[in-house]
Amino acid sequence: MSVSATYTVTGMTCQHCVSSVTEELSEVAGVTGVAVDLPTGAVTVTSERELTAAEVKAAVTEAGYQLTS
Repeated sequence: MSVSATYTVTGMTCQHCVSSVTEELSEVAGVTGVAVDLPTGAVTVTSERELTAAEVKAAVTEAGYQLTS
């Protein structure tokens, strides 16, 4: 089973930002894919299980950005 959820991340301004967020989210257990839309800040995470908001927020914060939704 695959689960997808989309979040909004603020503070990303360039491809390096996208790489940082993608790398941190990819390290969360169960994550199988991360797609970032830089202009809108939308980050879609695909995983093998339902992720908690705390898990996603911790990864985004570790990358140096803020999760707004």
